[in-house]
Amino acid sequence: MNAIENLGVIFTDALAEVIGTVTSVHLQSAQVDEDAGFEELTGVMSLYSKKGGTLFITAKEPAIRFLCSSMTGIPEEEVTGDDIEDTLCEFVNMTAGNAKLRISDPDYIFTLSLPFIVKGKDVTIDSKRKSHMISRILKNEEVSLKIKFVC
Repeated sequence: MNAIENLGVIFTDALAEVIGTVTSVHLQSAQVDEDAGFEELTGVMSLYSKKGGTLFITAKEPAIRFLCSSMTGIPEEEVTGDDIEDTLCEFVNMTAGNAKLRISDPDYIFTLSLPFIVKGKDVTIDSKRKSHMISRILKNEEVSLKIKFVC
């Protein structure tokens, strides 16, 4: 397994662990996401290191609403837009922090930016330099999330 594939495993496992720990919802890595598209809501965080990177967690609003309700105990119908955005930002932050603890390659030991939200499905993110993208889908019967790491 090369360094990029290893990062894909680390970030995917970190997200699944974070979701399972804070919501008791267990997601399985279902497949590689070939289309690399974004969903309605995307949590983003820049990772600063020798090689750098950007973490994206993207999902449809009902999936984040369900996870927010599972995490907080707030009934789904009472979860607000702010609650959804806070939840997604927290997932990005916790996933990056969890992955940071697992990465041993000195080129990818990173400092985290603040997480932020991008809204809209028709989002295109382009990089000025040659980059690699790792993209996976994690899901179960109720929830589907995509995780992307560009480095």
